[in-house]
Amino acid sequence: MSKWSAWLGRVGRGLSQVEAKLDERRAEVEAENADPDIVAPGPAPARAAAGGAEASGALEQSPARLRPDPVAVVPWGMRVAAEVSWRLLLVAGMLWVVMKVISEVRLVVLAFAAALLVTALLQPFVVRLRRLGLPRGLATAVTAILGFVIIGLVGWFVVWQVMENLDQLSARVRDGIEELKRWALNSPFHVTEQQINDIAKNLSDTIGTNTQEITSAGLQGVTVMVEVLTGILLAMFSTLFLLYDGKKIWEWVLGLVPTAARAGVAGAGPRAWRTLTAYVRGTVIVALIDAIFIGLGLWFLDVTMAVPLAVFIFLFAFIPLVGAVISGALAVVVALVTQGPFTGLMVLAVVLAVQQIEGHVLQPFILGRAVRVHPLAVVLSVAAGGMIAGIGGAVVAVPLVAVTNTVVGYLRVYSREQDAQFGPGPHGATAVDRAAVEQGE
Repeated sequence: MSKWSAWLGRVGRGLSQVEAKLDERRAEVEAENADPDIVAPGPAPARAAAGGAEASGALEQSPARLRPDPVAVVPWGMRVAAEVSWRLLLVAGMLWVVMKVISEVRLVVLAFAAALLVTALLQPFVVRLRRLGLPRGLATAVTAILGFVIIGLVGWFVVWQVMENLDQLSARVRDGIEELKRWALNSPFHVTEQQINDIAKNLSDTIGTNTQEITSAGLQGVTVMVEVLTGILLAMFSTLFLLYDGKKIWEWVLGLVPTAARAGVAGAGPRAWRTLTAYVRGTVIVALIDAIFIGLGLWFLDVTMAVPLAVFIFLFAFIPLVGAVISGALAVVVALVTQGPFTGLMVLAVVLAVQQIEGHVLQPFILGRAVRVHPLAVVLSVAAGGMIAGIGGAVVAVPLVAVTNTVVGYLRVYSREQDAQFGPGPHGATAVDRAAVEQGE
């Protein structure tokens, strides 16, 4: 029995020693993982036995080893949002700078844009004359002169018709106002003649009070006319050089593009030009059809200045959606004031019928799918162009969107073809690692 008692005693003492060592190891692990500012629990004698050297070593440990990296604490979604945000801010800042530069040189930009549109319209005629055997300079000169003469004759015809019919229009307007006055007196709205006279007197007083503003507006109109003439001259010279040296100018532009992107831009350029040419040619045809049919309706209804109104409808058709509404409303107002409510309603019916045929038949058939832009994109682009550069910006906005759509679509397909042929190129961390390996080699 004494032997078994001694053996059991030794086993008990061994287990007690193992338990003590495990407790010491657990205390050390807890002390390593705890905040250095918080005192780890444990028996005071054991901590005192460790000595001052261990305490000073624990205080000298770096906080980075005891606390997690701040970047690792930020959630992944927040990090992605931050990366996207600063890139969007950079792009927005770049766009803001571009818009400020364009607003400062708006006249030059609009003149060049108008020259591009006119060149897209006239360039097929230059090609046909070249095929007939004419030299490039002579074909360019003949096309440019004929184009400018036709545009000038259209403008002169509009001014001549307006001045020719101004007296008749004024008499019709006075008669229409008297008719509207009689209608208002006999209407169920109980309008009295005194109220109508008060409205007329208030309008007269307003015009007399704001004479200075009207005079300053007239002076501003003179400044605008000077700017318009300057823009017309710039557009004419730009059109002439684009018709004559368009290919060389495009080659010079390609030389400014980085070599890696030059092939894609070289393929997108001709497609963008075809889109612009198709848009301008289709818009001219649609505008001409609108002007002819609405003008015939105005002529049959004996509306004053039917021909000038038809020319206005042709010109305003170059502003998508908005131009058709403005020109149609102008025709309806003139018919209402000069011919009465019945004629005004008939003109409204003619305008709506022609515009419905234009929107559902002519534009899809003539313009085709190559330059089709969603109506929401048309409205937003026209509004943005009008806010940035007025009427000129509204005219240029839609062809710019159509060309951009063509270029982006081609570059997307081109990128996919390149990836399918050569595989995707290195990007992000992969590109950095590959560059480091190449430098090491």
